[in-house]
Amino acid sequence: MLQNQIKNLFNSAILKVADNISQYTVSPERDFKRHKKLPVEKLMSFLISEGSSSTKVELLDFFQYTSDYVTASALNQQRAKLKPEALQQVMYEFNNAVFKETASSGYRFIAADGTTATYFSKSSFSSNEYFVNQGHSQKGFYSMHINAFQDIQKHIYTDILIQPVHEKDEFKAFCTIVDRHPVLPKTKNVYIGDRGYCSYNNMAHVVSSGQYFLFRTKDIHSKGLVGKFDYPDTDTFDIDVNVTLTRSRSKKIPVNANYYRRFIDEATAFDYIEYGSDDTYDISFRVVRFKLSDNTYECLVTNLPREEFDIPKLKLLYFSRWGIESSFRKLKYTIGLSNFHSYKPEYIKQEIYARIILYNVTETIINNTIIEKHDTKHTYKVNFTVAAHISRIFLRLTTKEDSMDVMKILVSELIPIRDNRQYPRLKTAHFRKPRYFIYRAA
Repeated sequence: MLQNQIKNLFNSAILKVADNISQYTVSPERDFKRHKKLPVEKLMSFLISEGSSSTKVELLDFFQYTSDYVTASALNQQRAKLKPEALQQVMYEFNNAVFKETASSGYRFIAADGTTATYFSKSSFSSNEYFVNQGHSQKGFYSMHINAFQDIQKHIYTDILIQPVHEKDEFKAFCTIVDRHPVLPKTKNVYIGDRGYCSYNNMAHVVSSGQYFLFRTKDIHSKGLVGKFDYPDTDTFDIDVNVTLTRSRSKKIPVNANYYRRFIDEATAFDYIEYGSDDTYDISFRVVRFKLSDNTYECLVTNLPREEFDIPKLKLLYFSRWGIESSFRKLKYTIGLSNFHSYKPEYIKQEIYARIILYNVTETIINNTIIEKHDTKHTYKVNFTVAAHISRIFLRLTTKEDSMDVMKILVSELIPIRDNRQYPRLKTAHFRKPRYFIYRAA
């Protein structure tokens, strides 16, 4: 796609939501009914293209330093009318258009992971479900957990679900997103998750939707999900396992031959059997174990067909899930998800969706930038930091499509790919508190 096509898809997504804005306003009968300097389509465009400067400077920049710019107070009055779901729908509309333009058949690999967004607020704005205490003092900050799905081939976030930090439930979020996640024509979704996503309930939701899963799990010597099956004497293997799930301990419940019986207690979520009933649920999957080093092994569970996905391919496929973790770094420190312009949770959610949209548009532009290959030591890629800055300006409704040649600029802003570099993982949690804008370098 050319840059103008991408911008047209973005503008179309905003206008589709603006045309049905009553579905996404606090008071549908009166909100956005009068003509304002900042109508809803410009409001959403501003939020998506907003940078790291103060709100006043960002407004001046957005309105190109003309006398028609709106004040921060007027912006807040308009934001108060808009539900975060409006920007969520813009994300959906843009994603659907992009994937429709670049449709392909086969498998679509989608990584699942989560990250936190921390911010400062006041007790009058945010409830305790968002508040994180700092030790024994009354000081603290507020936090939300973002559950994210990302297409690891296009590097685009396909969906997110935001939860208050004290209501974080990645299992529930995973099932919710899987149930509503679009499936492209002639394509199967493959949901990839680390050990935090490996559960029978998550597997069942994927299987019920007719799709595939690939989860890392604890090793076979643990008490985890795969801890009590009969395995070969070899250290590495790829075997099929059939399980009958029950929510009653009654031995009278029949189990098929060659099936393992597994009881799911009341505290564990499983949406397909009521606790205490005599119903059962059969599920089949592969348990794959392979060597990472001389004394380290990885264990995966999947329902992908063996004839298409052998052990080496599964190993590479799971390793590709790392892309979503590295994307969080770009999302926070390049796009700006680590600092917000507001205090209220609903405004924070608006900005989270806005940052996700900006990230997706930036990656779409990068994906469509043609880089000539030369006989050099390294393979090169577009500098994401530069691309994100250009995308902010390019996306604004006040910017003409032909005012800049985005892709020509990006071709001259390349950096080498060094995927083989490895760094030891920090044993202690690395956490950064939110900071006010006045304490930031930029």
